[in-house]
Amino acid sequence: MDVIPLAGETAILIEGLSYSYPDGTEALKGVDLLVKQGESVALMGPNGAGKSTLALHLNGILTGQGRVEIMGIEVNRKNMRRVRDLVGLVFQDPDDQLFSPTVREDVAFGPLNQRLEPDQVEHAVSRALTWVGMEGSGERSPHHMSFGEKKRVSLATVLAMDPEILVLDEPAANLDPRGRRGFLELINILEATKVVVTHDLQMAREVCTRVVVMDGGRIVADGRPETVFADGTLLERHGLV
Repeated sequence: MDVIPLAGETAILIEGLSYSYPDGTEALKGVDLLVKQGESVALMGPNGAGKSTLALHLNGILTGQGRVEIMGIEVNRKNMRRVRDLVGLVFQDPDDQLFSPTVREDVAFGPLNQRLEPDQVEHAVSRALTWVGMEGSGERSPHHMSFGEKKRVSLATVLAMDPEILVLDEPAANLDPRGRRGFLELINILEATKVVVTHDLQMAREVCTRVVVMDGGRIVADGRPETVFADGTLLERHGLV
């Protein structure tokens, strides 16, 4: 498997990361991963491979044994605020991300926690909603929106914080074809380091320049999409076809 040569500054560094859930399930087993700034990486594998568990370590929602660094900053309790300013995590289900009565309040939540001035918060909210094509929706209730609209607002809540790294968990799941196409176009134009957790091979081809395959809590392949996806035995062995 051809591992992509990397250049530029390190965005994500993971060394020897292991994690077990309270019930004893060993989800990560000594994972090592290096992602450079500006890369767009698809994190793929079967259910239970450890993909989402790994993603939740990138902004400290979970903390295991090993080392995780974001832009040179170790993910630990002392650095948590700085890390979460750098890493924006968009959940698969937007209802896990949207909790306020209005779109504006949801999108403003992050900038307010960053302690921005009121005019800066307003600018961040307006800019993020414009980026995702939801300008003019600030006073709407997110709970009365379509699934696709909620996905866009969820992304706006993260973009409002101007993160260096975007982590997207199954971003195209449950979207109709038009919604999927629009959302992927939006992801493609965003200038950030991207880690995309997905089962969708076509989406990985369209959005990512590198594919990392996980199974059983370990990384089993790392290479360019055209190389990884040409290996039918690999795809079948690890539940991707």
